[in-house]
Amino acid sequence: MRIRIVDAFTDRPFTGNPAGVLLLGPDGFPGDSRLQQIAAELNLSETAFAHPLPAGGAADWALRWFTPATEVDMCGHATLATAHVLHTTGAASGTVRFAARCGILTSTAHPDGSLTLDFPTAPLTPEATPEGLAAALGAEPVSVHDTGPYTGDLLVELADEAAVRGLAPDFAALTAHSRRGVIATAAATGPARGYDFVSRGFFPAVGIDEDPVTGSAHTALAPFWSARLGRDDLTGLQASARSGLVRTSLRGDRTLLTGDAVTVLDGELLVTL
Repeated sequence: MRIRIVDAFTDRPFTGNPAGVLLLGPDGFPGDSRLQQIAAELNLSETAFAHPLPAGGAADWALRWFTPATEVDMCGHATLATAHVLHTTGAASGTVRFAARCGILTSTAHPDGSLTLDFPTAPLTPEATPEGLAAALGAEPVSVHDTGPYTGDLLVELADEAAVRGLAPDFAALTAHSRRGVIATAAATGPARGYDFVSRGFFPAVGIDEDPVTGSAHTALAPFWSARLGRDDLTGLQASARSGLVRTSLRGDRTLLTGDAVTVLDGELLVTL
């Protein structure tokens, strides 16, 4: 069984968000404990497991994602990584449909090698700033929104880009404030930078202190910033140490996420599933 590590939402190795990808046979997924063990061994933000489905159904591949600590309902960068592996190995072409916990997701390959994911738009609900959040995050929120059932994050708007970049959160304290994580965001300092908004994502509750580039978070960032900037097509920079760009297109209850990916490791799993 081959394991590939793919850097997602980047066109350069050792940047973006690395994901493990394992393409399984048609017999389906092994036991949950084995999937979790492999994800813990790889110790990446997420490891994706996919197997082909019978022709003629609603989806082409079944897809699951595991952090080193738990299974998650939605993951953008590991979906992008999986689609990249399918296309670069010749296992799929054109548009691929995935059956996942959060419903049917699609990925469409473009001639330039980029991929567009079709994900559900996060429903944003304004909230009062929870007690202790500012201290845990290390900055005073301008606004706070819940991002709905699939991600379970808090989207926290800060005063400016410098505030987002300068965060040094108390990760243990952050675990009390959302089911999955906290996304900090602000408008870009200036349009000449090539992106419209900046973000960082912290997910200690699922074993990830800071995620390098969080595709699923952009299903909330897209409607949030589209409403404020008056445009449906935007580019977000996730300003982690590895950094990465996500191009977003808001389409009502769906959000399109476009990015590049590059395979950096192709190895072999030497234990049975």
